[in-house]
Amino acid sequence: MNDALQRAGISPTLTVGEVARRSGVTVSTLHFYEAQGLIGSTRTAGNQRRYPRTVLRRVAFVRVAQRVGISLAEIGTALATLPESAAPSREDWARLSASWRAELDERMAQLQKLRDTLDDCIGCGCLSIDRCKLRNPLDRLGAEGQGPQRLLVKRGA
Repeated sequence: MNDALQRAGISPTLTVGEVARRSGVTVSTLHFYEAQGLIGSTRTAGNQRRYPRTVLRRVAFVRVAQRVGISLAEIGTALATLPESAAPSREDWARLSASWRAELDERMAQLQKLRDTLDDCIGCGCLSIDRCKLRNPLDRLGAEGQGPQRLLVKRGA
């Protein structure tokens, strides 16, 4: 592909500014992604970063995964299963997103439960009225574990 690009007068690499413009992220975000090992670059003789064109798809992959709530650590682990110079393919995305499906389903269930449970409390904010579904007189729920027990979606529930 690099030969075809060069014959067409197109550089096989992009500057950090070009990647930022094409991907819709800031230069500082690209530097952060690189520091986290999510993307990589080479350096010119003048110490300027140059990115392979495949970085555009990797950045898009990171942004989509972040948008659905996947942590950068999990994204990094997923990208580590791909060759460093390769852009994630449709098959890669299907495989990697399938591994996140259960976690995303759990998050959606948690958000739905939170939305449905907070309806009565959002208006008053006191969390102590007798009709509040979150009310926990005498901390009875403390025996069930840490955190907001009535709001937590129990695994397998």
